[in-house]
Order: sequence, then structure tokens, then C-alpha cells
Amino acid sequence: MPNASGKPPSPTRLARLGRALLVLFAIIFGFLIYAYGFQVTKVDLEETKSPRRQEQLFRILRALAQPDLIEYDQRETSARVPVFLPCPESGGLPGPVASLPSGPSITLDPGCGAAGERLTVTGEGFPAGADGRVYFVPPNGIQLSTADFRTDQGGSFTASVQLPERETPEAQTILAIARENTGAPRLTQNAHDTWDKIVETVFMALLGTTFGTIIAVPLSFLAARNLMKDVTGTVAALAVILIAIPVGAWLGASVWRVALAGTSAMASSPLATIAVAAAMLVVTGFALRWALPAEETVIPPRLLRQARSAVILVAGLLGLLAFVLISRLMVHAGAQLAGVLGVVAFVGTFITALGEVIEVLLGAIAIGAGAVLLAGTAGNLVRRVREAVSHQGGRQLDLALASLAGAVGAALLGAILEWLYRLQDARLTLYGPAIVGAGVGLLIAWRVGTADTFPVGLVVYNLTRTVLNVLRAVEPLIMVIVIAVWVGIGPFAGVLALSLHTVAALGKLFSEDVETISAGPLEAVTATGATRLQMIIYAVVPQIIPTYVSLTMYRWDINVRLSTIIGFAGGGGIGFLLQQNANLLNYRAASAQILAIALVVIAMDYLSSYLRQKAV
Repeated sequence: MPNASGKPPSPTRLARLGRALLVLFAIIFGFLIYAYGFQVTKVDLEETKSPRRQEQLFRILRALAQPDLIEYDQRETSARVPVFLPCPESGGLPGPVASLPSGPSITLDPGCGAAGERLTVTGEGFPAGADGRVYFVPPNGIQLSTADFRTDQGGSFTASVQLPERETPEAQTILAIARENTGAPRLTQNAHDTWDKIVETVFMALLGTTFGTIIAVPLSFLAARNLMKDVTGTVAALAVILIAIPVGAWLGASVWRVALAGTSAMASSPLATIAVAAAMLVVTGFALRWALPAEETVIPPRLLRQARSAVILVAGLLGLLAFVLISRLMVHAGAQLAGVLGVVAFVGTFITALGEVIEVLLGAIAIGAGAVLLAGTAGNLVRRVREAVSHQGGRQLDLALASLAGAVGAALLGAILEWLYRLQDARLTLYGPAIVGAGVGLLIAWRVGTADTFPVGLVVYNLTRTVLNVLRAVEPLIMVIVIAVWVGIGPFAGVLALSLHTVAALGKLFSEDVETISAGPLEAVTATGATRLQMIIYAVVPQIIPTYVSLTMYRWDINVRLSTIIGFAGGGGIGFLLQQNANLLNYRAASAQILAIALVVIAMDYLSSYLRQKAV
């Protein structure tokens, strides 16, 4: 449209007009969004002006400002005066009514009233600067708190009380009690309970961080794209790896159970156990040093690499047996020490528990190592077989093993569904899934085509990242609800919940750190013919240690704060005690727990910052 001068508007002016309309639309849209947000969240500032709400808020704030940490012996001074509710029909008691003048006394003005009316209570002769409370006492003798007061320097006070809905023709009582502290101060029982629970909270966070970090470190390598993208293999190798993983995990668990059974008898003779375990560890150390050299000038031949792999396998088994012996010895020795250490018997109990924890960790390591070793061995074996056969034979091997892997995976999934939903139909939980899985595996292998390589590493990478994302999506507060059903309400449930969430959080952060390392050392070590394990030990680990330490310290700081939250769901720690006091409206006791949490978080922040500076 032409403007006033008869010329059409310039493109610049049209662009300005369009931007102005867009900004106007954005403002209107934002206004509507926030208006609807106020309606959904029910923002009501008028409620904050309510005298009743303000009185409750001030009462809670005053209680929170006086944490229940110190107590004294107290001496009580009281006075009482009769009150009629309602006033007598004869019309008496229209004015003030006073108690006997001997000692402390109170005056009630007026001396009677209807339910809901306010009366003024004036006290005289009480101790100076004492805190007290006014009670309404009906004929049944139950003291109903109506108002608080504090006496002035002359021992006087004035308080306003509201008469309750307890009308009776009998005389009732207004009672004023002032309390003054005597003797030396001492810590309250709440202070002792707060100290015990805050210590429990810190160690919950420590154990959760430790256990989670141990599992997160190896997972971080599997979740690092730069380490996994070059791991390739044939479709047949990937298929046999997927089949070998559950079988290897079962074999690892079987080896661990045999090791436990074979070493349980040796724990009764400590000296022999220590000697055998030490010898195994020494042999393991020398074997690993030979099998994983730090430097190599030439690429080792295949036979030497195979020998090194065999030595690593044997050394791993020896190390597993050595630590099993150590854990069994700790369980046995801890039980013996707990019976003779007296007041420090908890040291023996800790040694026993630590031995049991090591056993559990060794079981997890054995299961994981069995799965990895069998999968790697099977993958290499299939790769060599495929290289030895013809192209057509290799293609047929790919299709057959992919179909078998799909059937096995689907059958395992069906077994899980049967356990969860108690399905008693094998057609739905075994045969049907196996047939469908075989078809899917066959289709995938057919779609891949005749390529000699398949991105096995990226498959493992995506699976690991998916598991970490799922775990990280579930908050520890939800985890502890489920775990508490398994192990019971208490700090152990909190430790397990924190461990799981730490695995997910640190696994992601660690893997992202691995993805940012310099590629030069990796290429240099790989060029010497080093295995993937040697590459990780000598090229990856030195670059990530400072960041790993820093992130672990920061996670401990986070877990201390999370420990206070999961206690609300039965996870132990100071959160459990805080929830109890909050539910009982005991805000002075809750204030002590809030103060302890704040002090510990502040201390942990400075400590973790100091340790990170030292580590980095």
C-alpha cells in the first residue's frame, strides 16, 4: 500500500514493522502465559495479609530462631484465678478478678465472658525476665495453652487470652506459669540425636559416593564415544558377543561362588590366609606388569599378545582369589574382635561389614569380568572363523548368529516379563518372543548387507548411555522408597539409593571428560601396537585423574545434601529426624537439625574445594 506521499513503503520500514508486531505478539503471549501461570499456581497475596497466617508464621520463625540445643534445670512460679464461662446469670463478676495477693498473683479483666471473647491477664510478683505461658484449665484439669508472656524487670506481665468453647456453670481456672533457668547449661537430648544423625548423614554420603564411583569409572569408558567409535566387528561377532554376555556373567558368578566356598575354610587360620593372599597378590602384580608394559619399541607379534592375554586372565583369577581370602579373613577376624574390644566393639563390626562389602563388590567384578572376557573371546573367535571362510559362508554365518542372538535376547526379555507379570503362557514368554527376536535379528543382519565391519563400539556406547540416562532420570527420593522395601528403612537404604544415582551422574560426567581428552597420546600409544587396555591405562587414565578426583569430591558434597532429603522417605540420616520433628510441629528441635545441615554443607563445600585444589 502506498504511503501518504504516494510511494510504497520501503523494505526496511516493512521489516521494522514486522519486528515491532513480532515483539508486540511476544509481549502479549508472555503476558497470557504468566496470567495463566498465576491462575494455575493459585498465587494469592491477600492470604499473606491474614492476621492468623502472620501470627503462625511469626511463631514458627521465633521457634526456628531458638534451636533446641541447650537446656537448664527450671524452677516454676505459678498463680491462678477463677473464671466463669459464660458470665453468671446473676450478673456478678463484671469487673476484674484477682488471685490471692500472697506471692505471685494475676488479675483477670473482666472476670468472665462468653466463648471466643478476649480477656486481659495481668501478673505481678513473678521472677524478672522469665518466660511463661497462660493456660485455660477446665474442670477436667487439662491445661489448654492460650498465650505466652515474658515478665519485665519488675516481674510483671500482661497477656491477652481468648476463651475457648468450653461453657459450663462451674468456675474454671486461668493459670499462669513462669519458668526460669537454674544451674549450668547442658546439651539436650535433641542435640545428641542431631549429632548422631548428622554423622550418619555424612558417612551415608561418603559410602554412596565411594560405591558409586567404583562402578561409574569403568562405565565411563564404555560411555565415551571417542573410545568406542573405533571398536568395530562383524555382525556375527556382535551377535555372538550379545549371546556370550549373559553366559559369561553366569560363569563369573559361578567362579565367585566356588571361590567363596573354597576359601571359607582357610579364614579360620589367619596366618596361612595372609601368607597365601600376599603371595597371590605379588604374583598377580608381577604378571600384570609383564603383560601390560608401559613402553614398547616394536609391535609385538600375535603369539606374544595371546600369551599376554592369557597371563592377564590368570592374574585376574589369582587377584580375585586373593581378595576373596582377604574378605573372608576380615569377616572372621572382625567377628572375633567385636567380642573382645568392649566399648570400641564397633571397630570389629566395621571390619566384618567391610569384608562383606568387599565380597559383594568382588561378586559384581567377577560377573562383569566373566561377561567381558567371554564376549571378547567369542568375538575374536568368530572374527577369525569368518576370515577363514568364503564370502558366502561368512554371510550365512552372520545371518545365523544374528538370528540366534535375536532369539536369545527376546527369550531373556520374555523371562523378565514373565517374572514381572506372572504370565504362565510359554507361547507369550518363550516361544513367541524367540521367534519374533530371531526374525528381527535376521532382518537386521540382512539390512546391514555384506559389510565386513559393524560399529560394535557404538552399540555398546548407546546402550550404556541409555542405562545411565534412565538411572539419572529417577530421583534418589524415589529409589530409596523401593530400596527401603528390600533392605528395610534406615541408612543402608539411603546408601544404596545414593550409590545408584552417583553411578548415573558420575558415569555421565566422567564419560564426557574422557571425550574431551587429547587424541595425541591415544594415537601414539596405539601406534606401538598396544592393546585397548594398555591404551586406557597409559594414555587415557593420566589425562583424566585430576578431573575424576574433582568430580568425585563435588559429588560427595552433593550427596551430603541429598542425604538430608532421602531421609524423608525412610533413607535414614538427619532427614528422618527432621521429618519427625516437623510432623510433630516441634520447630525448635527441627531448627537444630536445619542448623546442623547448614553447617555441614558449608564445611563440606570448603573441604571439597580445598581437596579439589590439591588434586588438580
